[in-house]
Amino acid sequence: MIMKKILLVLLLVCFSSSITHAEGYKLSMLPRFFPEKLSAMITPLAAYLSLETGDAIVPVLTDNFASYQAQLKQGVISIGYENPLVYTKVSDAHEVLATAVKGKGGNKFWGIVITRPDSDISKIADLKGKKVMIVGKDSAGGYLSQKLTLKQNGLDVERDCLLSEAADNRQENVIISVSIGDVDAGFIRASALHKADEFIMPGSVKQVVETAWLPNWAFSVSKDMPQGKKDAIQKALLKLTPDSPVMKAMGLQAFKTGSDSDYDVVRRLVE
Repeated sequence: MIMKKILLVLLLVCFSSSITHAEGYKLSMLPRFFPEKLSAMITPLAAYLSLETGDAIVPVLTDNFASYQAQLKQGVISIGYENPLVYTKVSDAHEVLATAVKGKGGNKFWGIVITRPDSDISKIADLKGKKVMIVGKDSAGGYLSQKLTLKQNGLDVERDCLLSEAADNRQENVIISVSIGDVDAGFIRASALHKADEFIMPGSVKQVVETAWLPNWAFSVSKDMPQGKKDAIQKALLKLTPDSPVMKAMGLQAFKTGSDSDYDVVRRLVE
């Protein structure tokens, strides 16, 4: 019966192309993956929240990080799931309800530096003067984490490295560029290390070092959303268990209650 209800809501969601705040809310996720994967991740969540809250919650996709950020700030997207850096940039318009919990880091995550196995880069200091590809300057695991670690080791990433950004801000594109030797090193989120395995030669990329841990992704809603609806969404998120289809689709173990102050460490680094 539950599965039938979920399938019914999925159908309703898919065919609800135009919706107003009076009828429901749009939910999106920072586009760090290709559209097919993003859709597979957030559509079950939208269906679940629709059932739990009684509001129609529609999954939508954006083209890139900048578009996602703009639509949250403009109120087009009322419910978002974004990395900690982007959250701090939209926190004047959005407030965090919950923080993602995943893997050994729990409610925190970290980045890594990758290079080719035959590279002379074996430690942070070796990055000075090297060509480095980042996911993008709005990427927490593919830029901010590494920036913090380099700073702690006396390097200014923008001054001391020759930076380039990945096409479409994709983790996979960083890995591929490192693999084929277009750049000397790459910055990616630790969990993305094998995201491009099907596109590269086996053994053509290696991890050099783990970088700073950061607060995990934020699940946020528009500040002007009625408090009762915020509470209903938060309650639904906190009920989710690791074995639920929603969590499996998201690649998470759970959500835990989050607060804006959890992300102050990111704000301080940016400032």
